[in-house]
Amino acid sequence: MSFRMNFVLQCFSSMSWAAMNWGLFKIIYRHTGEIGRGTGWHEDEFFIFLGTIWIINSLIQTFFMANAEEFSELIRTGNLDFALLKPIDTQFLISFPRINWAQVPNGLLGVALIIYSMINLHMDPNKDLYFAWFSIPAYLFFIGCGAIVMYSVMICLASTSIWFGRNQNLYNFWFYITNFYRYPMEIYQRGGNIGMALWCTFTFVIPILVVSNIPARILAQPLGTPWQSWEWQLAGFAIIASAWSLWASRWVFRKALLSYRSASS
Repeated sequence: MSFRMNFVLQCFSSMSWAAMNWGLFKIIYRHTGEIGRGTGWHEDEFFIFLGTIWIINSLIQTFFMANAEEFSELIRTGNLDFALLKPIDTQFLISFPRINWAQVPNGLLGVALIIYSMINLHMDPNKDLYFAWFSIPAYLFFIGCGAIVMYSVMICLASTSIWFGRNQNLYNFWFYITNFYRYPMEIYQRGGNIGMALWCTFTFVIPILVVSNIPARILAQPLGTPWQSWEWQLAGFAIIASAWSLWASRWVFRKALLSYRSASS
């Protein structure tokens, strides 16, 4: 933020991306009533889903993305030596050295989009929106679980820098993987063999589909009824997946550090 114009331009750039993303789906909903026949993801329900994506992306890019990208530079220059010598956990130290405040507006836009869509759903007499007292706390909890999963994926990608020497394609890999979690999981479940393969991979192997789908369902309830048994099971799996992802990222990071050659060796 010390370079004010650069900070303003970064904020404008991230907000422009969100606006274009919103505009794209606004155009899509001019030609269809829902994404996936019978899924219940109508316009307002989907925009709750989209706002959830923006919030999670904002959290990751604000707190972790710049730090993960910097990790490869620490390895290349040998400055990781100084991090290893400090009396604090190394993974924690490299994960939180700085905050990119320019990505916060995306999250605020996500909150605004969710509030606007929720108001529209409550005012629509044709919608039977199920909303309980625990919906907001549960939503925030699963947003946290989603952030843990995405952070874990990012740390695993960043850790490869130790083996490869310099991983400048971290953001590209991140973008390719996260493209799959930007849509409701129903589109994969109804996409034939290829769609089911993607659904299984990004639900049970790299569990990024639960990141956005679970919290969005809590607020949107796309089918307009209390949760079905499989949705409760999926929510339970999301908790397990976040814990497993954090453990896996920890294991990969520590395994990678064993291969690190310090600048003095």
